[in-house]
Amino acid sequence: MDLVPALEQPLKKVLGPATAKVMAEHLGLHTVGDLLHHYPRRYEERGQLTHLADLPMDEHVTVVAQVADARLHTFASSKAPGGRGQRLEVTITDGSGRLQLVFFGKGVHKPHKELLPGTRAMFAGKVSVFNRRLQLAHPAYELLHGDAEETVETWAGALIPIYPATAKLESWKIGKAVQTVLPSAQEALDPLPPALREGRGLVPLPEALLKIHRPHTKADIADARARLKWDEAFVLQVALARRRHTDAQLPAVPRRPRPDGLLTAFDARLPFTLTEGQQKVSREIFEDLATEHPMHRLLQGEVGSGKTLVALRAMLAVVDAGGQAALLAPTEVLAQQHHRSVVEMMGELAEGGMLGGADNATKVVLLTGSMGAAARRQALLDLATGEAGIVIGTHALIEDKVQFHDLGLVVVDEQHRFGVEQRDALRGKGKQPPHLLVMTATPIPRTVAMTVFGDLETSVLDQLPAGRSPIASHVVPAADKPHFLSRAWERVREEAAAGHQAYVVCPRIGDEEDDPKKSGQRKPAGEEADKRPPLAVLDVADQLASGPLKGLAVEVLHGRMQPDDKDAVMRRFAAGETDVLVATTVIEVGVNVPNATVMVIMDADRFGVSQLHQLRGRVGRGSAPGLCLLVTEMPEASPARQRLNAVAATLDGFELSRIDLEQRREGDVLGQAQSGTRSSLRMLAVIDDEEIIAEAREEATRVVAADPELTGLPALRTALDALLDEEREQYLEKG
Repeated sequence: MDLVPALEQPLKKVLGPATAKVMAEHLGLHTVGDLLHHYPRRYEERGQLTHLADLPMDEHVTVVAQVADARLHTFASSKAPGGRGQRLEVTITDGSGRLQLVFFGKGVHKPHKELLPGTRAMFAGKVSVFNRRLQLAHPAYELLHGDAEETVETWAGALIPIYPATAKLESWKIGKAVQTVLPSAQEALDPLPPALREGRGLVPLPEALLKIHRPHTKADIADARARLKWDEAFVLQVALARRRHTDAQLPAVPRRPRPDGLLTAFDARLPFTLTEGQQKVSREIFEDLATEHPMHRLLQGEVGSGKTLVALRAMLAVVDAGGQAALLAPTEVLAQQHHRSVVEMMGELAEGGMLGGADNATKVVLLTGSMGAAARRQALLDLATGEAGIVIGTHALIEDKVQFHDLGLVVVDEQHRFGVEQRDALRGKGKQPPHLLVMTATPIPRTVAMTVFGDLETSVLDQLPAGRSPIASHVVPAADKPHFLSRAWERVREEAAAGHQAYVVCPRIGDEEDDPKKSGQRKPAGEEADKRPPLAVLDVADQLASGPLKGLAVEVLHGRMQPDDKDAVMRRFAAGETDVLVATTVIEVGVNVPNATVMVIMDADRFGVSQLHQLRGRVGRGSAPGLCLLVTEMPEASPARQRLNAVAATLDGFELSRIDLEQRREGDVLGQAQSGTRSSLRMLAVIDDEEIIAEAREEATRVVAADPELTGLPALRTALDALLDEEREQYLEKG
């Protein structure tokens, strides 16, 4: 055997530099193993032709069809005066429809000889329309003639793999390359422990690779898929189980609240009782805090379910036990907001060391990047001496200069904004690893939680506190029914007249240079971006203040304002001095103004489902009912409108997160969008394969508990190293 294992051979050596270069650049395939794991997207049956009647426009397609007719025309053109230009028109059919193929110039000679009526071939190209008829211009093609010994029956019934292809490399060229490397599949190391594979009746890996690329029957494909899905789920779950196992070996200081300490005094101050959900989740957290290993818990809660209160009680328990707690927020606006609300909830208990502070009070400090030097020095001093029991801040907390007296708990708000490396940097500030609580208001379906947050235990808060009002949501079709939009602004005026306030959210700020790249937000896949750029905060605020909302106090808030200005705007809005706040999504998370009852989202089709749900959660936070209006110009039948209708139809975030996932590609779900690497899930579908993921998690936990270093499973170790090398960025860092 070679010094380099067969599957690690560079494709350049096997397929030649030209093909290998295209595969690397366009498909991200570099080795024989990469190519063997580039699975067919679907299979054509030679006997059962693709329906030409259903071809999608502007997409690269591969069809199997028969030539019905071929004609060569000559014409005059600037390049060929005197009528010497040539155009070959070939009509192909599959019984369901007809399709025109066109070849020009020197490109007509070969197809003219080969594409005779009755010839069957695979054709690939981009579908376009010419003279109101579908056509493929200069398609690549491959004639289908069975070898002499191949009988017509087997030829017609054979399954032709159709691979995810690019304009530079057609499916059958990829297929030929796969056939070249397929013998190496025999040397594929099988990562599944034999007992697991046999117990579940899964075929060995070399067999699965042969069957996925060269199936004889549909049963072959099913066997191969079942096996390859297990590989992906299991190797990923082993990576996460090992991370949990490693974390569980770390020492931590148990933190138990004093019976008559700060937490008891705080609970006595609360003007309401905790919901059952809050009590249950608090118990889970306090049990974790009392152990000698660091807590790693994900707290999922619907918008407004009272996560912050649960987190604050955990922080107070740690302060009671002599430690410090840090709350990490993704933005300055949010850090300031958390600081304000924590200080308000705690009252004199937050005034440690000050006149009027309670006896057992502590100090709550804020630390952000834009603070003045003096305030910053004081905050750093309070942390180092232990004077401050609670610190709330942005990633400024992670900087080297920040020293803690005894960091016992880290609470991370809106986890999807922070990677694991940032969590780890903050955890490194403790003398021993601190406990970790991660909060998110984006509901995550169970399978995604098991896949993306697999290193955390999960608690869910799914009931809203008493006194929360329902939110009515409606789609406002501004283009079809302009009077609906006028009515929306009347509703805002009515709420303002009743003493309430409103948010108006826009996709962009409006002070950018007119760079279409910057201003045009990425539209959801499959929808044509309309010509008009997305509405901007500055423009909309001016139009409203001088038009439909004239006479009301209208202010703007966006991410490029100075931090002090942002804070001043938020304070005025919270104090009720501003009627309408026109903002970008900076208000998406954590902003809490109970008196705000209306949320108008302009160009709502430009936002994702979970983002709309987050924004909507900013209203209905008090006793008055909330109203959310989703304004869009998209036509009724468009996918964008269907998405908005789904958001308007339910307030259940878990239901919406499923819809969101079904509409996005798997890779986006797993953070591929942020990290730029390919998703390692090529076969597994996070939503559909829930059972496999859950079973793989159990098996992985069992395997890692028995053999944490995987010494007895060298092939699994190899697969794990490959996953972690390729995906370390994606899974474990982007978390």
